[in-house]
Amino acid sequence: MTKTWFITGTSSGLGRILAEQVLARGDRVAATLRKPGVLDALKAEHGDRLWVERLDVTDTSEVRRVVGKAFSDLGRIDVVVSNAGYGLFGAAEELSDEQIRSQLETNLVGSIQLIRAVLPHLRGQGGGRILQVSSEGGQIAYPNFSLYHATKWGIEGFVEAVSQEVAPFGIEFTLVEPGPTRTGFAEGIVQPPALAIYDRTPSGDIRRALKEGAFPIKGDALKCVQAMLESVSHSPAPKRLVLGRTAYASIRAALASRLSALDAQKELAVAADAD
Repeated sequence: MTKTWFITGTSSGLGRILAEQVLARGDRVAATLRKPGVLDALKAEHGDRLWVERLDVTDTSEVRRVVGKAFSDLGRIDVVVSNAGYGLFGAAEELSDEQIRSQLETNLVGSIQLIRAVLPHLRGQGGGRILQVSSEGGQIAYPNFSLYHATKWGIEGFVEAVSQEVAPFGIEFTLVEPGPTRTGFAEGIVQPPALAIYDRTPSGDIRRALKEGAFPIKGDALKCVQAMLESVSHSPAPKRLVLGRTAYASIRAALASRLSALDAQKELAVAADAD
């Protein structure tokens, strides 16, 4: 059965590939991006099956307007993909206040407000699926990505809570957690000037690795998108979709370490209860 998808951040990367693949299989797409002209060729190819609207997810009033217009124009929307975002790279004290605000407003607040905007519509139509694009960085952390991780850990906590609130209305969530993937993400990373004091630290090491191309990027963007498409056919929805060998190994190691540390503190935790 034909589905209608609403996808943010469709100018490049996973969002663009996802829109192309959804259209190729005969579904409809409501695509949003900051520069709609980027999709002119795709629009010419697919006509009315591609609905395009400009959207900057940091503008909450625009998020609500565009979401409302999409549901009004297209009727039912089956799958919402919250994908818009970018990376901010630098030691925490290297980042400017404006860079911090922009990262939080785009990746975290923008995703939260998109989800809030679509919920009444999904509830009204009796349900739907939301795919929130997170990252392996929603469960692990690298030096120099502190604000990026703050947004991904933050949106994962938000989705964990909201998914419980709206489950009775037939609305399901999946957190998509790709590892390093061959998209345009690396080219779009914002990097402030480095502080020399961090040169011989883990921060400096990872900065050099990124600059020299030594940071391993093994993920295949098309395979990630195909996994996202496949996930929508499963019910109940998978809570998380870990994509890539690097993501699997990194997340598994982090979870095992945290569980071990938690177990080692069991007596201390229990002793903190009131008598």
